[in-house]
Amino acid sequence: MTLLSEDSMTNNPARPPHQKRSGLAGQLLAAFPAFESPDFRRYFPGQVVSMIGTWIQMVAQGWLVLEITGSAFDVGLAAAASTLPTLFLSLFGGVIVDRYPRRTILLWTQSAAMLLAFILGIFAVTGTVTIWIILLLSFLLGCVNALNVPALQAFLSEIVEREHLASAIAMNSAIYNGSRVIGPAIAGFLISATGTGVAFLVNGVSFFAVILSLLSMKRVPKKSGATDAAHPFKAIREGLNYSWEHPIIRTSVMFIAVIAIFSWSYITMLPVIAKHTFGLGASGLGYLYGISGLGSVFGTVLVSIYSRKVDRLVFIAGGTLLFSFALIGFTFTTFLPVALFFLFFGGFGLVAAVSTLSATIQSMVDDRYRGRVMSLYMMVFMGFMPIGNLEIGYLSEHFGTALAIRVGCLVTIMAAVALIFSSRGVRKAYLNYKALS
Repeated sequence: MTLLSEDSMTNNPARPPHQKRSGLAGQLLAAFPAFESPDFRRYFPGQVVSMIGTWIQMVAQGWLVLEITGSAFDVGLAAAASTLPTLFLSLFGGVIVDRYPRRTILLWTQSAAMLLAFILGIFAVTGTVTIWIILLLSFLLGCVNALNVPALQAFLSEIVEREHLASAIAMNSAIYNGSRVIGPAIAGFLISATGTGVAFLVNGVSFFAVILSLLSMKRVPKKSGATDAAHPFKAIREGLNYSWEHPIIRTSVMFIAVIAIFSWSYITMLPVIAKHTFGLGASGLGYLYGISGLGSVFGTVLVSIYSRKVDRLVFIAGGTLLFSFALIGFTFTTFLPVALFFLFFGGFGLVAAVSTLSATIQSMVDDRYRGRVMSLYMMVFMGFMPIGNLEIGYLSEHFGTALAIRVGCLVTIMAAVALIFSSRGVRKAYLNYKALS
């Protein structure tokens, strides 16, 4: 049942074996080949610092909304406001990503996100923040991310070699999820010691790290120019047609839609679970985020090391099944150590699946369509999250958070089983696609 082996998905010949290296550095490069790129080595630390700041803000915002309104639905609504613009703007963002230098786009989007963090911090520090201010600034940040996220995904293909792309995507996911270990812990300390306002300001400062890393890159990526002569709506239509006609990309996007709506939204409810189920404060909430993030780091590291050796179906379907059963177990316990155990494996399984899906699409897409395809992927992944956030918030408000999470897990299990049973058909469709292209 070989569905997504990377060498069969690209036009490149099979990658020759790694030349032997000696020493610890050589072993690390063999395990994480993305770091062979000097620009990726510059990108990595700046993005780590910035993502730690982003997680500090995410935790602080959820806690602040819960303090202001006391409503689980409002917590979901605030999370939805930050991702909803992706649903409407990502496709236009993809056209921009395919038309202009991606590093320049990232410099602008990171600067805009930094400004929004400082504004929210000032409102919170001065005690003038309201739920409507939070919703507005979250919405504006979502508009920025509708351009920033596809630009970042496409930018990775410019700073590493194609055969190292799966490793780079896994490491980028490890940044995001490793930050979930550090950021929430720092957020819990900051909220307890200084309040949420300082947490937002710290996030604003963290953006300087990624901006400096982008400016320090030696090799300036080339401008794509793929859609210079095309009207934006025509360019979008071309990208959508390309994605739909490509069997593996189509299947991957449909599967990520299920994950976005029914799986990822459990993160939104962690402040509610921490407070109402385990009686934890802000620092305790950091433990829940942190252990889930730690599991995610292990998942992405595993993908980076074994992405060329293991059938990707194992990571995609197997990861989502592991996540679903772990989260169901999490909802049935009120004993914190057991809950942390389940959260670890939930984060492990979910992120292993998501990073593999992203790497699968990136490995197959034609460079001319890369920005538009990744914008479609991120539109579905992030743009559908508001649906999941609102759904889990509504079910939590009326039937309890535990039942809401279980419903999402059951849908995810059905999708994973469907993927397993359809994998041979998808594989056949891919071979037919290759023969015609």
